[in-house]
Amino acid sequence: MEEPTFSSGHPTVDVVAPNIIDFVKSPVNIIDFIATLSFYMDVVVELAVVKRNMDKADILEFISIIKILRLFKLTRHSPGLKILVHTFKASAKELTLLVFFLVLGIVIFASLVYYAEKSQDNPDNQFKSIPLGLWWAIVTMTTVGYGDMAPKTYLGMFVGALCALAGVLTIALPVPVIVSNFSMFYSHTQVSL
Repeated sequence: MEEPTFSSGHPTVDVVAPNIIDFVKSPVNIIDFIATLSFYMDVVVELAVVKRNMDKADILEFISIIKILRLFKLTRHSPGLKILVHTFKASAKELTLLVFFLVLGIVIFASLVYYAEKSQDNPDNQFKSIPLGLWWAIVTMTTVGYGDMAPKTYLGMFVGALCALAGVLTIALPVPVIVSNFSMFYSHTQVSL
């Protein structure tokens, strides 16, 4: 009896995946491969540590965190996560623009607060450099506000108020576009169910 052949001519290839190249290049399968590879690297490192009686490096602990990325496989089975993925893809331009304006604002306000606090006689100056100002600007523009750094002079407080206001406006402006994309994908999903 003759063995059945499939579209590629190889009986076992089509049973596993109709297009092996697309299967291998799929992001979910790449994540699976990296997670599996991290497991085997962990096993090899454990064997090397036991064999050579040395401490395990922290960097190799980080590799095992990659296994958490396997949670992205849940997007196959959850319509809500699929909607979110489609929304982020459709809103990529708006999100890129948001990040660009946030970075621009962070750099500008970090420089402004550094020079505002430095220019006046301020013994409690916490802004010793512009990179420290960058941290403060990120926290302020994203409205997290840890409170670990704060301007002490009136000019610095004015810059801080402008920074917070600019952050709220920058983050709020692309939200309607993202919400409308989400609403569109949600309604399409509800119709197809």
